[in-house]
Amino acid sequence: MRPSTIDHLADRAVARTVATRRAEFGAEMRRIADTTFSLIERTGSLDPSMREILAETGLSTQAFYRYFSSKDELMLALLDEGRRRLVDTLRKRMARAAGAPDQVRAWIEGVLAQSANATAAARTRPWVLSEARLTEQFPEEQQASVDLLVALLREPLAQFGTTTRSHDDNNRIATMIYQLTFATLRTHLVSGTKPDSREAEALIGFCLRGADA
Repeated sequence: MRPSTIDHLADRAVARTVATRRAEFGAEMRRIADTTFSLIERTGSLDPSMREILAETGLSTQAFYRYFSSKDELMLALLDEGRRRLVDTLRKRMARAAGAPDQVRAWIEGVLAQSANATAAARTRPWVLSEARLTEQFPEEQQASVDLLVALLREPLAQFGTTTRSHDDNNRIATMIYQLTFATLRTHLVSGTKPDSREAEALIGFCLRGADA
């Protein structure tokens, strides 16, 4: 039987209410994330406490848990947000590169640049301590954001070598480059340093030779 006009209007009213509430929640969660980013940048804290986060956001404990189930869930959201911003930056760098080797170079240099830029380093440094813990708690979500970065390497890497590589082999090489580059980045973020040109060139050369093998 066709729903009555009242039922139809009621369903539409509910849909509008749900959409409005979702927009409100999304905006508030974005505000919490941005405010926590600001806290990290200002204090240099590697692992801000709940007390610091609540004070910075102006939320009560009850209000915070309306949006996030734990502090680690918030940190996961921040890590994902940071990686997505990095993906956009790397995509622009790679678009300016002439060929496949230069695109891979642009990707590696863009990642390492996170330790050279004070703002980027301040936002990235907390994940050095929390990434392993977050990976254990949220493996699927963590892998999804890592895949965004690895995916950028797959197309240029497919153009390397004299024979066509399988998709799986290509993905393994991309993952290795990701692991090597981010391991170097973490080392410098922890020590508050940045790689010099010789170290960067050694890493890039190693990755390019491996990709071409």
